[in-house]
Amino acid sequence: MGVSTRITLPVEGMTCASCQATVQRALRATPGVAQAAVNLMTHEATIVYDPAVLGPERLVAAINDIGYESHLPPPVVDLASEDDERESLQRREYDVLRWKAATSLVIGGFAMVASMPLMGGASSHVPHGGDPLLQWAMTVVDPPVRRALPWLYAVDSGVLAFALLAATLLVMGWAGRHFYTRAWASFRHRTADMNTLIAIGTGAAFLYSLVATVAPALFVADTARPDVYYEAVILIIALVLLGNTMEARAKSQTTSALRQLAKLQPSIARVRRQGREEDVAIATVRAGDLVLVRPGERFPVDGVIQAGSGAVDESMITGESMPVEKGPGDRVIGATVNKAGAFDVEATAVGATSVLARIVTLMKEAQGSQAPIQRLADRVSAVFVPIVILIAIATFAIWMLVPADPSLVRAMTAAVAVLIIACPCAMGLAVPTAVMVASGRGASAGVLIKGGEALERLASIDTVVFDKTGTLTQGSPRVVEVAVEAGITEQELVSTAAAVERLSEHPLAAAIAAFADGRSSGTSGVTPPPAVTGFTAVPGRGARALVDGRSVLIGTASMLGEAGV
Repeated sequence: MGVSTRITLPVEGMTCASCQATVQRALRATPGVAQAAVNLMTHEATIVYDPAVLGPERLVAAINDIGYESHLPPPVVDLASEDDERESLQRREYDVLRWKAATSLVIGGFAMVASMPLMGGASSHVPHGGDPLLQWAMTVVDPPVRRALPWLYAVDSGVLAFALLAATLLVMGWAGRHFYTRAWASFRHRTADMNTLIAIGTGAAFLYSLVATVAPALFVADTARPDVYYEAVILIIALVLLGNTMEARAKSQTTSALRQLAKLQPSIARVRRQGREEDVAIATVRAGDLVLVRPGERFPVDGVIQAGSGAVDESMITGESMPVEKGPGDRVIGATVNKAGAFDVEATAVGATSVLARIVTLMKEAQGSQAPIQRLADRVSAVFVPIVILIAIATFAIWMLVPADPSLVRAMTAAVAVLIIACPCAMGLAVPTAVMVASGRGASAGVLIKGGEALERLASIDTVVFDKTGTLTQGSPRVVEVAVEAGITEQELVSTAAAVERLSEHPLAAAIAAFADGRSSGTSGVTPPPAVTGFTAVPGRGARALVDGRSVLIGTASMLGEAGV
């Protein structure tokens, strides 16, 4: 294989581990693909392929051909817009699923109540047999419903049955339509997934109920009750949708750390073009543009300082809490913070080529990576659905052959139950969810984790050793000791220094001011700071001012040495 290219494609329509395994197999079987990892949690596929053999359009077609939906990702304009688009899609998915689940649950509740008269209706001369659940429903649930809704029991049973038929068709055709379309697509491509189980289970119950509604005489002639199970079909779809809704909500929450990382990049940059300064969207900034960054702002792009000097907080990249003094010719990284000074920066890397964008990309790839344990789940998922279908068929056969009085109703109910409860979603979601949560929590704490394999190995670690170049800090400087010379008290020194530093924006100045505030609120009782005049900041070195008529100089050793201190 020649030079490899990596691409991440969205994959819509996956609902379980079997879906994930199906897409993964199809991609890996495509000529020219070296690696393919499908993430069920993020609904994305990360593919490494040879561009000399195939293009990304062929990868999209390979996914669409097996019944799922994919498309080429739009060009990355900037991290904020990409993140907003992803968040908007997740929110829309959650809102649609929540609305469908809630509506289906309400309709299912009404269907359950409306089904009660049918259980003891026109065909009541046909016994319920030995089904304890039905006997319990008729003796415990039916009487209070009959007393509360006498008008419901006065409605013709045929009318009720057809009303339930219409309600079921509404739920199946609207809320649960995607289950059946995706199951059909899987069948056409000789695969099976969770949609297959749902479609077969609810479809069997619906067809059984349809025949009982349209031709009840067929059941009565066979000494069987023409019971309908429309409420079961509706509630099964509603509960699966409820699970999908909870999954969508969890997916949105687990990607919050990634969104916070992406939002570090400013959305607006102040650019000087043709002698004019203007605020423009970050997406319109190009390499070579001159970007102006004021104190307290984040650098919108990677670049080289052309003019200005001051302190830059690079802790988000280096982990070092102490700001770094920068001047002309020094490089700066997008999303780091300008703590002091004003800069003119020539943009050198924007968009997907910036350091922050590459970090976000690596984080997404890490969250989409597979831990070694995931291979076990993939192997099980590959054969899970076919095995469940075989077990359901065997269950139906046993219920028809073993009992002395076989019942088609009980056999069908048992087979449908096997199909519905055998949901592999939890197995498929467990590992990718754990990887996403762990890497997201790490990112929010400033620790970037390369992927699932590193996390799995982390479980066996009992000792962590930091080398001598590593710095473990609390993330901000603070005063730990005060040393005084003869002729000045510690209280006077702290009060005077804090008076000057309160006018400075430097992080060390903030630390001195905070130390003085802490002392004044304690037992030491530092007096209120005196008035300060003539304050002047010396970028990268310190500050000078007049305090009660005396000249005060605070700064680096070299600055103090030049002043004869």
